[in-house]
Amino acid sequence: MADFFHPDRLQKLEDLKTSGTDPYPAQAGFAPLAAAGDGGQVAASNSPVRELATDILAKSEERQGETVLIYGRVLGRRGYGKLAFLDVWDQSGRIQACLQKDLVVPEEFATLKQMNLGDIVAVEGELGKTKVGEPTVFGTRFRILTKALENPPEKFHGLADAELRARRRYVDLFANQEVRDSFFRRSAIIQAMREVFLERAYTEVDTPVLHPIYGGANAKPFSTHHNALDMQLFLRIAPELYLKRLVVGGMERVFEFARVFRNEGLSMRHNPEFTMVEFYEAYSDVFGMMELTEQLVVAGARAAGCEQEDGSLKTTFREEEFNLTPPFARVSYADAFQEHVGVAATDREALPAKMKEHGIEVADDSEYAWWKAVNDLFENLVEPHLRGPIFVHDYPAAICPLAKPLQDAPEWAGRFEFFLGGMELANAFSELNDPQLQLAKFEEQVVDKDPESPNQVDLDYVRALAYGLPPAGGCGIGVDRLIMVLLGKDTIRDVLLFPHMRPEKDFGAADGEPAETCADGE
Repeated sequence: MADFFHPDRLQKLEDLKTSGTDPYPAQAGFAPLAAAGDGGQVAASNSPVRELATDILAKSEERQGETVLIYGRVLGRRGYGKLAFLDVWDQSGRIQACLQKDLVVPEEFATLKQMNLGDIVAVEGELGKTKVGEPTVFGTRFRILTKALENPPEKFHGLADAELRARRRYVDLFANQEVRDSFFRRSAIIQAMREVFLERAYTEVDTPVLHPIYGGANAKPFSTHHNALDMQLFLRIAPELYLKRLVVGGMERVFEFARVFRNEGLSMRHNPEFTMVEFYEAYSDVFGMMELTEQLVVAGARAAGCEQEDGSLKTTFREEEFNLTPPFARVSYADAFQEHVGVAATDREALPAKMKEHGIEVADDSEYAWWKAVNDLFENLVEPHLRGPIFVHDYPAAICPLAKPLQDAPEWAGRFEFFLGGMELANAFSELNDPQLQLAKFEEQVVDKDPESPNQVDLDYVRALAYGLPPAGGCGIGVDRLIMVLLGKDTIRDVLLFPHMRPEKDFGAADGEPAETCADGE
């Protein structure tokens, strides 16, 4: 295992220990200095409170001469011997520190010889300017807080390999401020969406991750086994059925930012573990969900920095500009199908030829199988044209087992899908609250043997409906995909801190990044 670490850094680690310096101290600050006299140092006054780099730099002019304290990772160094300039990076950005031998506590200045790029340090000193006018902390105290045993990436390029960046996100974050800022913006987008819910008197809730029956969406689940109960459980593919149980219970407006799991492949828009926000509102419907979804997207866009000088909201995703200024376009499923397929979605005479042309087969004689094939045609021929932002509403009822059929046209259901960036980002229903019809639809799903459909009827959910679910609207939004578009990221793994990847083959082997070439100048 010793070969896993760099020999030069291991030696400096040992040198620190030999000198009596703890290379991994528990406390980040500085110990008071010895009292003056007989060559001792002047006792330190109360140490300042640590500040972030950008907070110091924002008011550097009026704070000239103040004593400040910074912590961060050293990602640049210039000068050796009696004078050194360090680029110290914390989560907010970079600030320069200057360490001059005759100003810094001697034993602390001596530890500069054991410092490498990538080490995490503390610097305390007076805020001033260099001859070229750069705000700088002129240190009087210096301490290594964490000795790094791996070389950081070359400072101007960061981690160049896309797979390596995702695999070693912990390096990508400190080596690339843009990446770090993207994840801070992700957090801001989610918080902005949360505030929209709270302003509308929604309650944030948590529902189970382990389900005895998977449901709420069509997807292949991950399964596990509970030893004590000797039962199979599934990681949730959606929180829907539990959230609607809460509405039955009188919690009329609920939402959950949920981690969900689908046993699918990896792609630019798929990760087997992802975040979605689902929300349900009693006495609303699919059109109420449209209005709320629009508000959530707009709030997220503002938090992402999409607002332009003229007040419009625009983002560029995969070299295509999208205007997110409301209202968003709306079109019915039937109209979109007619426009892009060239025949009506209900034309059972003309559709078989279209299906054959595009390699789509009807699995059996059931209504579900027929409309599933129609929807496959929709996905192939219509969805590529739905650049968005656009709501497509009134889907075929046969493929919407949890949505309420339209009263005046029961072959269609109160459902919408929201498209943006050429991707489906949200799915919403006027919720089906007829327990008898819901039971029948669940039973149809089990019979049709679709591997992505629930393999048994969720009788407890049907029983909940029997107690009475008020008229309600519900929606689920793919948070990661939305953030992809708002931040202009090409792949979903660029907005996930730790995307799933294949196992690393040669763990600990050289990664091709250049080694540090100016560790100490000796």
